[in-house]
Amino acid sequence: MTDNNDGNLKVAENDVVVPGEILAEGMNYLPSQGTYREGNHVRASRLGLVRVDGKVIKLIPLSGKYLPKRGDVIIGEVTDITMGGWNVSTNSAYNAMISLQDASNEYIRRGSDLTKYYEVGDNVVAKIFNVTSQRLVDLTMKGPGLKKLEGGRIMKVAPSKVPRIIGKMGSMVTMIKKVTNCNIIVGQNGVVWLKGTEPEDEILAVETIKKIETESHVSGLTDRIKEFLESKGRTVVAEEEGEE
Repeated sequence: MTDNNDGNLKVAENDVVVPGEILAEGMNYLPSQGTYREGNHVRASRLGLVRVDGKVIKLIPLSGKYLPKRGDVIIGEVTDITMGGWNVSTNSAYNAMISLQDASNEYIRRGSDLTKYYEVGDNVVAKIFNVTSQRLVDLTMKGPGLKKLEGGRIMKVAPSKVPRIIGKMGSMVTMIKKVTNCNIIVGQNGVVWLKGTEPEDEILAVETIKKIETESHVSGLTDRIKEFLESKGRTVVAEEEGEE
């Protein structure tokens, strides 16, 4: 751990810290995501990568399961059909449900053949609009980009790595889409769907996403990914992305 010039910051950008570790002393720094204040200290509440934005300290988690949050857009798989709707896996300990009224913009009458809309095994892009204390998640299919996915392939990544895969303002995933000619959707729950016109394009997209997941803690990640894609014979033209 290293001090900065004013002696208050006890860690450096990109340091990996453990729960309880002191990140800063005094009142100059404010705790944010993954940190908390204890008396005169800001401490880490989990294993993570240090990010300092001005006087705000936060941690990017390096591990952990997905915890559903209201407003998240996820990719889930239909696991069962009931009288009231569809059960959907969320890649978490929470069970999710799409009710008849939230499944489509059209009216679905109770007793209708629900397989006309979604069948068991279908993958869907859905939005969370409610999470209960009983670990139940309510999903909606009403909104831009929410849909059943056709074809393509599914891969899973650590949910904590999703921000790095997406990049600032979507810059990283946009670069991968352009270079690999793939349509890519990244769910906040760590489930990724991708579909390319050629198998080799899909394979390269998968390799690139796995590389980001593995090296998400490394500085200069954008340049590393550009070099990787260029080593595969692809031309990369992308805007510069600041490191998170």
